[in-house]
Amino acid sequence: MNEKILFSESFYHNEKMLDEYFRVGDNFDVVNTRFFVSGRNAKLYYIDGFINNEIAERVLNFLMSRTQKIPDDSTPEDFVQSAVSYIEMDISGDINTISKTVYSGAVLLIVDGFGTAFLVKSRNYPRRNVQEPDNDKVLRGAHDGFVEALLINTALIRRRIRDRNLIMEVHESGKRSRTDIAICYLENKADMKTVEMLRKKIEKIEVNTLSMSQESLIECLVKKQFFNPFPKVRYTERPDSAAACIAEGSIIILVDNSPAAMIIPTSFFEFIQDTNDYYFPPIVGTYLRFVRILIFGLALLLSPTWYLLVSNPSYIPGWLSFITVKEYYTIPIIAQLLIIEIVIDTLKSASLNTPNALSNSFSVIGALVLGDLAVTAKLFSSEVVLFMAFVAIANFAQPSFELGYAFKLSRIFILLLTAAFNIWGYVAGILIVVLQMFLTKTVTGRGYMYPLLPFNPKALSRLLIRHPINKDNT
Repeated sequence: MNEKILFSESFYHNEKMLDEYFRVGDNFDVVNTRFFVSGRNAKLYYIDGFINNEIAERVLNFLMSRTQKIPDDSTPEDFVQSAVSYIEMDISGDINTISKTVYSGAVLLIVDGFGTAFLVKSRNYPRRNVQEPDNDKVLRGAHDGFVEALLINTALIRRRIRDRNLIMEVHESGKRSRTDIAICYLENKADMKTVEMLRKKIEKIEVNTLSMSQESLIECLVKKQFFNPFPKVRYTERPDSAAACIAEGSIIILVDNSPAAMIIPTSFFEFIQDTNDYYFPPIVGTYLRFVRILIFGLALLLSPTWYLLVSNPSYIPGWLSFITVKEYYTIPIIAQLLIIEIVIDTLKSASLNTPNALSNSFSVIGALVLGDLAVTAKLFSSEVVLFMAFVAIANFAQPSFELGYAFKLSRIFILLLTAAFNIWGYVAGILIVVLQMFLTKTVTGRGYMYPLLPFNPKALSRLLIRHPINKDNT
C-alpha cells in the first residue's frame, strides 16, 4: 500500500478522511467516538476486541476531564507530554503506519488543530493461556508453551534469557495480512551472516498473506522442492527449548498468529533430540537418543525389508522363519501394506475431527475393530497388521510431524520399488532416499546431513550423545 493521505489542522477534514479510509459505515467493529479535549473537538478510532478496554477508558477519562486550555502554538509533542497519561504513544502522519498500528490493536486519536494523528498502543489480542503444548510434553520441567500472540512469545523467551545481547527484530510481510515476523538471536553467539540473509529473504517476500503462518513463511524462504518431503526447519512450541537453542547460537523465527517457533539452522540429526533428554541425567538422555535412532531406522525400513523377505523365502534365515506368512489371505501383501498406510492416516484424520472426549477411544477402538475384522475375514494377514501397527507407533517416537510424514512417503517409495524390481528396487529405493537427504539444503543453504557432511566430529558427538551442561551446551 502506497496510498498518500495528508492530514491537516482541520478536525473535520481529518475526520472525513479517516471515516472513509477505515470504512466506518461498512465495518461494525471499527469503533469511533467523538468528544472534547479542553474545548477542542477530538475523536477516537479503534478495532473492537483488539484493545485493552481498561487502558483506553483511563486515557479517555483523563482527556475528557482535562480543563486546561491547549495553547495555540502547541506542537503534537507538547500535547502528548501534557495531555496523554500513557507511556506507549506514537505520533504519525503516514497513513500506512497509522492503519497498520490501528489494525494491530492501537487507539487512534485526532485533535482539532493538530495536523497529525496520535496512536495509543493499548493492544490486547484474544488469546489462550500459555499452557503446555499437546505434541511436545515433558515429564519434568516447565509446562508453559507459546501462544498465537507474538508479544507473549517474545516475553516467554526474555524471561529465560536476561541478556542485553538478546535481539528481537520485527519485520512485516504480506501485502494484505501485514504479518509481524520476529527474528530472535544472541548477537555475540549467532552467525550474523545467517541473520542478514534471513533479513533480506523476509524483506523480499512478495505474497498477499501469510495465512498459514510459519508454513507460508517457510515456503517463501526455501527454494521450491516439490518432491522433497524432508522438513527444512525444526519447530518447537516450548519456550525453554527455544531459549536453549538461542543460547547455543541458533536463530528463532516467531510468526504472529502461530504458537510454533522455527529453529534455524537445522539438520536431520537434530531431530533425534527431544526436550525430555535434557530433563534426565546425561546417560538416560543418551539412551533415549539411541532408542530414537533405532526406531527411526525401523520406521523407514521395517515394512519394505519384511516384504522383500516374504517375497523371497530363500532369503530368510532359519532364525527368522517366524516372520513368514502362514495364513491364507485374499489381498496381495503389497496391497495390504499400502491399504494399511492409508487406513492409519484415515484414523488420524478422523481422530482430529472427533470431539476430544471421544477421540482417543475412537482411534483405539477403530484400529482394533478394523484390524480384527480384516484378519478374521482373511482379507489381511495378521503379520501385516502387526508390523504396520509397530510402524504406526514408531512414528510417534519423535515430536516432528513433518519428519514422520517424510519417513512415511520414503517408506512407501521404497516399498513400491521393491514390489516392482525385487531386491534391486529395494537397494535403489534406499540409495535414492539417502541421496536425497544428502542433497537437501536447508533455509541457510547448509547441507541437511551436517555434521556428517561436511564432517564435524565434535558437533556430531553433541547430537548423538547428551553431554552435561557447560558454557557451550545448554
